[in-house]
Amino acid sequence: MKEVIYVENFVYEYPTKVCFGRGAARQHLTGLLAACGPNVLLAYGGGSIKKNGVYEEITGILKEAGKSITEFTGIMSNPTWAKVKEGAGLARENKVDLVLAVGGGSVIDCCKIVCAQAVTDEELWELEMVQHKAPSAAPIPLGAVVTASGTGAEMNGGAVITNEETKIKGGMFAAAPRFAILDPAYTMSLPRMQVLSGAFDTLSHAMETYFGRSDRDNVSDEVALAVMHSTVVNMRALLKDLNDYTARSNLMWASAMAENGILKVGRVTDFECHQMEHQLGAYTDCNHGQGLAVLHPAYYRHIVKDAPEKFARLGKAVFGVEGAEAAVDALAAFIQECGLPVRLSQLKSRVEITPELLRQVADSINLLPNGPRQLTRGEVYIILMECM
Repeated sequence: MKEVIYVENFVYEYPTKVCFGRGAARQHLTGLLAACGPNVLLAYGGGSIKKNGVYEEITGILKEAGKSITEFTGIMSNPTWAKVKEGAGLARENKVDLVLAVGGGSVIDCCKIVCAQAVTDEELWELEMVQHKAPSAAPIPLGAVVTASGTGAEMNGGAVITNEETKIKGGMFAAAPRFAILDPAYTMSLPRMQVLSGAFDTLSHAMETYFGRSDRDNVSDEVALAVMHSTVVNMRALLKDLNDYTARSNLMWASAMAENGILKVGRVTDFECHQMEHQLGAYTDCNHGQGLAVLHPAYYRHIVKDAPEKFARLGKAVFGVEGAEAAVDALAAFIQECGLPVRLSQLKSRVEITPELLRQVADSINLLPNGPRQLTRGEVYIILMECM
C-alpha cells in the first residue's frame, strides 16, 4: 500500500531579526547599522513618511550613526521592473553597503530585487522569470522599516514585480531583510481603506496557505486559523476605532506571522487567488488587497465542494458559522462589512475593465496545482467575469 504523505519534509531557518514595538527604530536601529558599511540607500515611496515624521526620525538616526545617505524615491504601489533597474543603478553608482527600505510591501519588494540586481550584470528578470534560475551573487544587505503592514514582505526573500512591457506581474526571489523594524505607531497615519486593504492581504495569505494541498490536521493549519481569527477580530476593532493601537499592533504581527514561513512549514500552498490578482494588477494597476477582496469569494465558491471539511472548519474557527458554504458567505459578508470592494468595477484601474481585458488576464495567469483543485484558464475567466 502506498504511503500517503500529509506533511511535507522541510528545513526551517529564519534570516530576519525583528524589532517590534513603539520606539523600535530609536531603540534598535543604531545598533543594527553598526554592522553595515557607511553608504546607505534610503528607499521610500511617494513621500508620506515626510509628513508623518518617520523620515525625520530615520534620517536622524542614520546621520547620528555617521552614514552617507542616497535617496531612492517614488517607488509605486505595484513596483515595476524599470523601477528596480533605477534603484540598482543608484546602488552601484553610490557603492551602497546597505539598502534601507522604509514603507510597505511595495517598497520592500522593490528593494529586495534592487539588492540582487545591483551586484550583477545579468538581467534578473530574464534569469528568474524566463530561465527559472536563481541569482548566484550575494545581494547587498537589506533592512526594512515597515510603515504599512499587511503584505509581510519584511519577513522573507520573495518579491512581486510588474514588467510593464510584458504585462506580467510575478514573484521573484532575492534578498530577505537582515532586520525589520515593526513599530505599529508608524502605521497610525494611514488612510482607513489602506489599513483594511493591507489587513485583508494578511487574511488572504493565511487562507491560501491553509487551503494548500494537505488535508490532514497539522500544526501549521492550527496556527493559520489562529492568524485568520485574530486578523478578523482586529479588523473589526479598527472599524470601531481606527486609532486602536492594540488592534494595529496585532494586525502588524499577524501580517508578519502570515509570511515568515511558519504557516507554510510542511505544507504545499495554494495561492491561486494571488496569481489571479497579480495578473489583474499587471493589466489594471489595481490595489492588491482590494483586488483580492473582490476575487476571493468567487474563487472559493468554485472550489468549496473540493475541500468541504476545510471550509467548514475555517467557517467555525474564524467566523463562528457552521458549514462549508456558510464559511464562504461569511467571508463575503465580512468583506462588505469592512467596506472593501466586492466588484471589479469598484476597483481603481488605469484602464477600463472589459470582458476582453479579463480574457487576457485569464490567458496569462500562472496556474498552480497546489490547491483543492487546479483551475483551467477557462474557469479563471468565468471567475473573473462573475466579479464584474
